[in-house]
Amino acid sequence: MRLSHLLPLSLAFSLVAQPAPKPAPKATGKTAAAKTKENPESQVTRQTLESVLNAINDTWFGKAYQDVNAVDIQGGLNIQVSAAALNTKVDTVSQGQVKGGITQNGKASLQIKSTYFANADFKTEMTGSFGNLLYTRVGNRGFLYSQTQNAYTTRVDPGPSDAPLSYLGWFRSALNDIKAVYVDGPVFKASLGRDENLGGKAVQTLIFEAPTSAYDPKRREQSLADSMGFWKRGRLEIVVDKANRLPYRMNFTNEGQGIRTQMDFVYDDKGHPLTVNIANRSKGMEGPGFIKLTYGSDGRFNHVSGELSGQDKKVAFDLQLTWAQGRKTSSIQSVPPPTATKRSSEDMEIALLTGLAQNILELQRSGLNLRSVSLAPK
Repeated sequence: MRLSHLLPLSLAFSLVAQPAPKPAPKATGKTAAAKTKENPESQVTRQTLESVLNAINDTWFGKAYQDVNAVDIQGGLNIQVSAAALNTKVDTVSQGQVKGGITQNGKASLQIKSTYFANADFKTEMTGSFGNLLYTRVGNRGFLYSQTQNAYTTRVDPGPSDAPLSYLGWFRSALNDIKAVYVDGPVFKASLGRDENLGGKAVQTLIFEAPTSAYDPKRREQSLADSMGFWKRGRLEIVVDKANRLPYRMNFTNEGQGIRTQMDFVYDDKGHPLTVNIANRSKGMEGPGFIKLTYGSDGRFNHVSGELSGQDKKVAFDLQLTWAQGRKTSSIQSVPPPTATKRSSEDMEIALLTGLAQNILELQRSGLNLRSVSLAPK
């Protein structure tokens, strides 16, 4: 399992201390000319996906988030590897010369407490097996503090100048990022799959494909950009309900990343997703999974949980969300402890990535096929 293999689970963490999505760039003259030369089938495929993104925006999000400017997120992520898997790993690495004799499961956990504003101001506290961190920014000022190192840096990336003021705009901007890659961008080749009837619904399949490199099982690390940008290459097959234009099923494959995942969507009578059933065939994490959401009377989702289960392995998360209107950014302003040492951003980054790599190495030894974050310069 790679970090990017948590594709289904990572959806729930998209709100946690991440930069606000930026509006999709307009197609350049070169890109527009290339799209004009596309065959009619490709143009129809892209237009249909755009209508799907619009349906998702209006049905999943929409007016319920119009006046919401902040969200509190609290919960955790847990990774568990059975004792049997640990012993198998020891036996494999030692070529049968050493017997593990391990009787306890291997575990790693991360607890998150975050307030995130639609305009990209945030405060996130993370504690657990990967260290204790406080990361915050208000406007162009903030800091990243490591309790483990008792050190901090005040050099943080500034927020976008055109950030949305409400989550109505935030979700629309996030969908625009997808639109920029799959609808407006030149990387993916678009085509129509077959029309059929599934579960009593008339559906249509849209196919987007961009070649990837072959999977390298010996590769043990990669850049953070590669881990987070896995969805910008590969093959996406999205099965769309013709009646409401909402996703019915999605298959995504990125051979270079070792990712192969199918998601089936279950909705309530309002078109809100209740459950996403997952068939995960990604390298090292083959098995079933799910994402579940619940909603308040205001129509906003307030609880999201999920799980991926492989042979002798399990990754699970559980998050509570509380949405707020008219929240002031002064509520998250804070300062580093007076005893902490100030460091340059480069020193902090190297120290944190080294710690992350060491923790991932322990999970690698425990039987999870994770790849560490590369320490190479950006």
